[in-house]
Amino acid sequence: MTQNIYIAGVEQGSGKSAIVLTLMELLSGETSKLGFFRPLVHGNVEEDQLIKLVVDRYHLKTPYEAMYGCTTEKARELLASNQYDELLKIILRTYKNLENQCDRVLCAGSRFNEEQLSIETDFNADVANNLGCLLIPILRGYGRGADEIIDSAASFRQSLKDHDCDILATFINGVDEQNINKLTHYFQQQDSEYPVYLVPTVVALEKPTISDIVNKLNAKVLSGENECLMRDVLNYKVAAMQVPHFLDHLEEGDLIITPGDRSDIILASLMAHNSSNYPQISGLLLSGKQEPDTQISRLISGISKPPFTVMGVESDTFTTAINVTGVQATLDSANKRKIAAALGAVEKSIDIPVLKQKMASTYSTRVTPIMFEYELIRRAKATQQHIVLPEGKEERILRAAEILVLRGVAKLTLLGDEDTIRQKIQSLGLHLDEINIINPLQSPLRKQYADCYFKLRQHKSVTYEMAFDTLADSSYFGTMMVHLEDADGMVSGAIHTTQHTIRPAFQIIKTKPGTSIVSSVFFMCLEDRVLVYGDCAINPEPTAQQLADIAASSAETATLFHITPRIAMLSYSTGESGQGQAVNKVREAVRLSKEQRPDLKLEGPIQYDAAIDAGVAKTKLPDSEVAGLANVFIFPDLNTGNNTYKAVQRTSGTVAIGPVLQGLNKPVNDLSRGCSVTDIVNTVAITAVQAQMNSVDE
Repeated sequence: MTQNIYIAGVEQGSGKSAIVLTLMELLSGETSKLGFFRPLVHGNVEEDQLIKLVVDRYHLKTPYEAMYGCTTEKARELLASNQYDELLKIILRTYKNLENQCDRVLCAGSRFNEEQLSIETDFNADVANNLGCLLIPILRGYGRGADEIIDSAASFRQSLKDHDCDILATFINGVDEQNINKLTHYFQQQDSEYPVYLVPTVVALEKPTISDIVNKLNAKVLSGENECLMRDVLNYKVAAMQVPHFLDHLEEGDLIITPGDRSDIILASLMAHNSSNYPQISGLLLSGKQEPDTQISRLISGISKPPFTVMGVESDTFTTAINVTGVQATLDSANKRKIAAALGAVEKSIDIPVLKQKMASTYSTRVTPIMFEYELIRRAKATQQHIVLPEGKEERILRAAEILVLRGVAKLTLLGDEDTIRQKIQSLGLHLDEINIINPLQSPLRKQYADCYFKLRQHKSVTYEMAFDTLADSSYFGTMMVHLEDADGMVSGAIHTTQHTIRPAFQIIKTKPGTSIVSSVFFMCLEDRVLVYGDCAINPEPTAQQLADIAASSAETATLFHITPRIAMLSYSTGESGQGQAVNKVREAVRLSKEQRPDLKLEGPIQYDAAIDAGVAKTKLPDSEVAGLANVFIFPDLNTGNNTYKAVQRTSGTVAIGPVLQGLNKPVNDLSRGCSVTDIVNTVAITAVQAQMNSVDE
């Protein structure tokens, strides 16, 4: 029987959300049917911030009403009438209905209001016991010294003994870095049946965002794009002085609070943001139910990309300042940066293998997108690789780089003019202070790389001067970094064409021994499964032998990412029913594949519907072990493959990761010019895993 998990904050301000997200991330990589449950919710369930965060991030399809046991209002009525057991039964019934639909369920304990904290621990312990869950209690480390934390933990252990809870692990969240060593030594000396994990304080998680301010104060957004709402508010400043003195007090991340009629402060804030002599503020909050003068509003609306959020509230300046100081930081599914920081901090603090060992697990054989992405990130982090990104000044690349750094997925190098890239990073409000940046035009490596390129290409009449000029191109420079092992892999294509990305790889890195052709695959992340499509990006008219090689390479790529390959060699005809040059080519490719790789499960020629639909397969190929179950699809030509993947992607909302190149000596991967930040993160992680396998092979 699968053991479900119950996470409970046992003190006010313990920071439960970050731990919940980390466990959801872990469990989503192990099951395709993951449920989330809260025993109690306050008011409208759809307004429960934790449920909303989990549903949005993990795309849960469970109805909201199935994800909680009872409202706090109903719970108070039952408790007031001495019906505590009835409350537990109501929660248990709803939980069991959800459990029957899921392979695993993660529960997030509820708390009453501040006046009822004394019963919170008892209540959550009783619920965890009655639901048959392993308990993960969370203690508060924020604002406490080491001795205070030790005393709190000792008191809590005694409380749990009274309830005889089955504890999976204990988290102490928000521990000051200077206390980590002392507390680690103390808990290691304790004779405990469960591990205690110390999660350090993360400043980024303690600071509210502009979005938090907007939601808490019900502010009206006057200007600013969605990305601006995700900026952290590091300080609050009430601007009541003249502009010169106001500018003297500006600090990085300030939220400026000023009456809406202070046009001078508004204009000074806009100008300061674009000046390298002043720090970047996080936003402008206008008080007093006064919007800027018409001319000022017109000026702001004419800015193509507002540098920060301008918002307004009805309260006066003093009241607004008081209200702002009471806004607490929350985790929002739209704020990928803050989520990455939370996951990075918690994941770094826990021993995942030990945690897994204590869980009784039931695994699904189907690989879902969430499972795929979880395993991808986990494997990339296991042995961190160095990935070079030639498009260093592109906004999507920079946003993806921040997430990758926060999660510890890879070591990154950006290529381009350092001053330009640093300025772009600052203007976007990103945390990439430590990232490595190389300017190919000025790098001392350029001469060394030109020497190497000249030796590789002199038989093609390339002179040294031509080689030196060529290495000014970031794609060639990045490829040479990989070739000479100054980097483990490269990802490009967000603003460059596929040819611009892969031509240097063909010239410099070249194909693996025994590989006749470089090809590509897309990982197609459908709602409930991950498929592999090849080749949809590189080879216009592959021969029969090349199709056989593409099938073999695609099977190896699928296996590398834990997808057991069942290969469909696609054509417009299934089995022996059709004739013609195109279908005969596929038929010959199937013959060659079975001759050269008899270990592969492979079928063809086969139409797409017979390959993926079990009902159609029973009619067309009833005895096939692949038909209806295929997960690797080999297209007969580039025209068919490219159009098919784009049709599936655009009409079904499928996430297409790739193209992932296969057959090169070292990993270089291309991005679609329409790629999202998530696409870039996934492609870098794939490249890192490929690089890991290369190092193992060597």
